[in-house]
Amino acid sequence: MNLKNPYLVPELAAIAAMLPRFDLNDIETAREVERQAVAAFPPYEPSTPLAIEDVTIPGYGDAPDVVARLYRPAVAGNLPVVIGLHGGGWALGNVETLDAQSRLIASKAQVAVLNVDYRLAPEHPYPAALEDAYSALAWVGGAGCALHGFRTDRIGVWGESAGGGLAAAVTMLARDSGGPAIAAQFLVAPTTDDRLSTESMRELTATPLWQAANSPIAWRNYLAGTGKPGSPSIPVYAAVGRATRKDLAGLPSAYLTAFEVDPTRDEGLNYGIELVRAGVPTEIHHYSGAFHIAHVIPGTKIGERIMQDTVSAFRRLLR
Repeated sequence: MNLKNPYLVPELAAIAAMLPRFDLNDIETAREVERQAVAAFPPYEPSTPLAIEDVTIPGYGDAPDVVARLYRPAVAGNLPVVIGLHGGGWALGNVETLDAQSRLIASKAQVAVLNVDYRLAPEHPYPAALEDAYSALAWVGGAGCALHGFRTDRIGVWGESAGGGLAAAVTMLARDSGGPAIAAQFLVAPTTDDRLSTESMRELTATPLWQAANSPIAWRNYLAGTGKPGSPSIPVYAAVGRATRKDLAGLPSAYLTAFEVDPTRDEGLNYGIELVRAGVPTEIHHYSGAFHIAHVIPGTKIGERIMQDTVSAFRRLLR
């Protein structure tokens, strides 16, 4: 692949120049661009009825309550449940960002999905987002189960981009703190490594949807008050790419997605390979000719294939 002019499949190449660009140097403008982009996508109409409601979850310790959106298929019996964590460099996004994917997965995989509106940096740096994700997990395993009949033996954690890094971190934290057991983790283009030293991060600089120039800003925002990105003091729960095989051993099954034309490609693949080496049952899907989170673009064949593969993984690992 020519890293200066990377190959995109034709249907993605045709729309790449029309996609919005985000500049995290101006957080408020970037948030508005993201909001408008998400609002412009057609809503996903599920093939089976869903009950959808916003729920409020007690925050971690003295932290504020967490808002989330719950999607439940109208089927009899207790359901597996998936905690969804949106992307956006820990600075952008909300429940609307992951709404279409949540509806699709709940409908086609026949699982309940809890789409979490976690706190954002720079206003709320690490560990705020992780605390909110863990609060959602605790609620699913406790009060949420009592209210909605979730199968607490079939809890999944799913995240995209920065949310993928959060999903990996909360999976590790739940194991280490004796929290509700997670049956499987679904990591889509996970942001894992604050050191930003991979070849894809260095060479893939002008890619659609996420540009490498935003990554140092995202990490500085997220790690403010914790440490300088790249320094030895960054905890593994903040940047799971620092995990050793000992840290990873005993984690639940993983399904990891990576995209070829994506600055975060290599850190995701590296994390998946380390999971394999640590003995974690891991399935890695790498999509050639696709950019970061390409499946969010409606109406593309490659996006449909990515989501079909993802739904299949939810069915296989949580049913």
